[in-house]
Amino acid sequence: MKAFLSLCLVAAIGFAAEMKLGQPLTLKQQIAIDKLVAAPDRYVGKVVQVKGSVRDVCRHMGCWMELLDPAANKGIRIKVEEGVIVFPPEAVGKTAIAEGKLAKLVLTKEQAIAQAQHEAEMNQRKFDPASITSGRTIYQIQGAGAVIFE
Repeated sequence: MKAFLSLCLVAAIGFAAEMKLGQPLTLKQQIAIDKLVAAPDRYVGKVVQVKGSVRDVCRHMGCWMELLDPAANKGIRIKVEEGVIVFPPEAVGKTAIAEGKLAKLVLTKEQAIAQAQHEAEMNQRKFDPASITSGRTIYQIQGAGAVIFE
């Protein structure tokens, strides 16, 4: 009986140690974040899976999180439709695996300013429009599912 209770306790702790969000992960292999951001055009439109440390989360709606490869100091944003997945702010500093299709967004200078200003407002951060001097290209994963580890 003690063995059974111990097994149940270990199982309960195991389930509490991870938070599954969205759809189940399907890929068997991950791509390193630094490899992905070094040659993103090779992966645009493809489903990828990455693992990293959660550097930041949308504080307003939880509609994105940024994963960082600490060894390479490279990051990638996982963006979801609002309400589909809600990334919790408590995830910052934890390890996560995320999966989805890599998208390429080409923004004009005006779009880049509007996007950065919106993000600053949502996260209650200061923003100086003069800090953006041109358009930019953003690569982000359109998140389908993620697992955050305690």
